Amino acid sequence: MNQNALALDRFLNVAAYHFTPLTQLDAHRQRLREIGKRLRVKGTVLLTPEGINLFLSGREPQIDEFLTEVRAIAGLEQLVDKRSWSDEIAFHRFLVKIKSEIIAFGVEGIEPATYTSPRISATELRRWLDEGKPVHLLDTRNDYEVGIGTFDGAHAIGVDHFRDFPAALASLPPEWKDEPVVTFCTGGIRCEKAAPLMERLGFQQVYQLDGGILKYFEEEGGAHWHGDCFVFDQRVSVRPDLSPGEHVVCFACQHVLEADDLASPLYEPARSCPHCWKSVEERMSETLRQRSAAWLAATDPPPGSQPYVQRRPLRVAQQHAGRTLIDFVSSLQTPLNREQWLREIEGSWVVRGDEPIAAGTIVQPGDSIAHLAEIESEPPMSRDIQFLYEDEDWIVINKPAPIAVHPSGRYCRHSLVWLLSQIYSPDKPRPAHRLDVVTTGIMVFTRNRLAAARTQRQFENGTAEKRYLARVAGHPEFDEVVHSAAIARTSAEGMRSLDPEGRESTTRIRVLERSPDGSALIEAIPITGRTNQIRLHLADLGFPIIDDPWYGPQAVDRKSETQSSIALHAYQLALVHPRTGKRMEFTAQREL
Repeated sequence: MNQNALALDRFLNVAAYHFTPLTQLDAHRQRLREIGKRLRVKGTVLLTPEGINLFLSGREPQIDEFLTEVRAIAGLEQLVDKRSWSDEIAFHRFLVKIKSEIIAFGVEGIEPATYTSPRISATELRRWLDEGKPVHLLDTRNDYEVGIGTFDGAHAIGVDHFRDFPAALASLPPEWKDEPVVTFCTGGIRCEKAAPLMERLGFQQVYQLDGGILKYFEEEGGAHWHGDCFVFDQRVSVRPDLSPGEHVVCFACQHVLEADDLASPLYEPARSCPHCWKSVEERMSETLRQRSAAWLAATDPPPGSQPYVQRRPLRVAQQHAGRTLIDFVSSLQTPLNREQWLREIEGSWVVRGDEPIAAGTIVQPGDSIAHLAEIESEPPMSRDIQFLYEDEDWIVINKPAPIAVHPSGRYCRHSLVWLLSQIYSPDKPRPAHRLDVVTTGIMVFTRNRLAAARTQRQFENGTAEKRYLARVAGHPEFDEVVHSAAIARTSAEGMRSLDPEGRESTTRIRVLERSPDGSALIEAIPITGRTNQIRLHLADLGFPIIDDPWYGPQAVDRKSETQSSIALHAYQLALVHPRTGKRMEFTAQREL
């Protein structure tokens, strides 16, 4: 088989980075997302104000076309990539992310786009090592990477994360400051920052291995190297001939696993290994404690309790193209009539971008038009949240009440979507389902598109199992019943009612306890997921939820709803994890 035929049967893996000032990151991200999806490449592209870093896998023609598009971005024309081949694709998804740094370092004034330390080529370094020239080889990588392989006689800096590198430099022998030091890492990117920092700290002869270990493998093979090289993709490691290695690492702690580790009953793929299993729960607890602290900081005082200007986007659809601004906004379903909109426009409360826009201005799809509204304060919110679980796909919480899930109506900053976006920035967690403002209980938020699609699908097709507790007025004569009554929306404020013409709705209801005070504790399992379903069905059976201001015996208009919560709690949720495929169950009790 010739080389071209061999390439058609294999996947090309490329790594590349380039430090250069980049702007318009959102536009670049959108464009690269579309191109990557069309070409079906996999991997990750990081866009930052200081440059780009990417790892890609796919067929060679598609990878080359994608890199051509990347090099079309101003400043990235000279992007150099490092290549290797594998029989299987090295990544399973494609992401384009915006970050503050190409690689986290946290030291001000280190700017590789304007200055880097002297470089040494792979060929020159091998010559030095062949000749036995006195030189210190400094491995700037993390300990778990070093454990797979490194240069003969290299000194490991001894860190678990690159952000710890600056502090670790203090452990180097003082005499190194006057002797030749060659820094190296996987692809060279970490040395772009590590070497200049060493110079700043007084090291006089610092060099960075140009292209890193992968370039050395490409040009010099395994000379003066022992082991493999860790890579951040499905291959885990590559050999000096750049073929995939046979290593496995723990998903949780990144420890390199040996045969005994893989055979251990403590090894659970995608969760833990014998080296970290005892601390998985501890690490989760610490993460959740940190999230709780961030939540309390973000809600002290509650952000919607102070006056602010709210920006409400007004989407210009294709059907609005060519209309004047006043005709456009008057056609929208809002509480404002044409005369009120004119007053808002004349008061500079309608803007395009950040500039006020005149009533007669012609609007077009894509215009960034918004209505600015002065908010004195939002309805009170509860801060009593509980973080139950977190990983790269899910955030699971025990929702308090009152607090809205989505920004809408009277709630914007007093909503879980808005607040969690502040805490998890730059991630934008999105709810996979919803609970009413006055309902408490377990909710799942997703952190990426794949998790969102796979999780929301479970709620849509009914495979997600939800169980609620409710305290109702009265003692039901039944012990268990399945209630089916169609539900329809009856008002713009969100009220629902039972309507034969509405959507099919079914709830399984079981009496857990009949209390001496005349109330009963109910378990409700919604088979369908309609808004206000449990509240409506229990009221229809003659046993409304206690304190329910909409469907109880003392029902009031929505706008006068002042209850902090009702006696309805989503206490249990079971569903399949979008990445591992494992069914997970979460429970959070509440006294009703």
